[in-house]
Amino acid sequence: MTVGNASHRRRQPSLAQLRAFAAVAEHLHFRDAAAAIGMSQPALSGAVSALEETLGVTLLERTTRRVLLSPAGERLAVRAKAVLEEVGALMEEAEAVRAPFTGALRLGVIPTVAPYLLPTVLRLVHERYPHLDLQVHEEQTASLLEGLTSGRLDLLLLAVPLGVPGVTELPLFDEDFVLVTPLDHWLGGREGIPREALRELNLLLLDEGHCLRDQALDICREAGRAGVPATTTAAGLSTLVQLVAGGLGVTLLPRTAVKVETTRSSQLLTGYFADPAPTRRVALAMRTGAARAAEYEELAEALREAMRELPVRVLDPRDRLGG
Repeated sequence: MTVGNASHRRRQPSLAQLRAFAAVAEHLHFRDAAAAIGMSQPALSGAVSALEETLGVTLLERTTRRVLLSPAGERLAVRAKAVLEEVGALMEEAEAVRAPFTGALRLGVIPTVAPYLLPTVLRLVHERYPHLDLQVHEEQTASLLEGLTSGRLDLLLLAVPLGVPGVTELPLFDEDFVLVTPLDHWLGGREGIPREALRELNLLLLDEGHCLRDQALDICREAGRAGVPATTTAAGLSTLVQLVAGGLGVTLLPRTAVKVETTRSSQLLTGYFADPAPTRRVALAMRTGAARAAEYEELAEALREAMRELPVRVLDPRDRLGG
């Protein structure tokens, strides 16, 4: 008599079946799920049915109006998603080993960095990594971190420190903040401005959610100012600068943004703080232990060299934060 393990003879679900089920679990709609993964609706329905047969459980409750996950479906949807993520990581690692700097690289960038650094980034990638498919996503910091940790994004370009477990920061440079004022402002065009001057200024800020707003508030607190400086806010730096040109107040700009933003109006002056000036640090951020970590570190070093032409202080790669 031969004793065998029944699990060895049991059929295994296919990746196509798991993808189909995961899509239905996410969208709870066959048509939307089929469109999301590029599969016909009948093929998707058949794949989910085949998965139910393979597993021996009912995953979905189907009605004429809607699709619901069964209790078993809710539990197994989590497992299916985890399996697909691991398969994706395996493919990513294989691609990285096979051919560095090829394939897609999904780069997330914050709005207060994108317009001023992307020309340098794009030129570098075009010249040095012509086979890299760079895909850029401009979002605020919280959304970028969600994208990085979920696997939607591969690499971030943003202000640090982040202080997020599982995220490694590759510092690129530090840059000073400058004071942008209307033409008739008493600090317009001055050098050696003390930080304490910020205590009394009508300082205009970006909307909540922008890390540059938080940095400006931190600078104000360091200068001894309590509370939010002004009630007027803007969604972007371009609008903020136009508000300054219109005489509504003053604002802080990172040095990399000054040339682009202040040339939009002849009604502006730029003032510079006394040393040590308020600064921000910009870095690349990746998932700790990412399959393409060596590529990202090489890219960071190439960016440091390319950014020496900008009004920034390029950092030593050993100045790593996070991890």
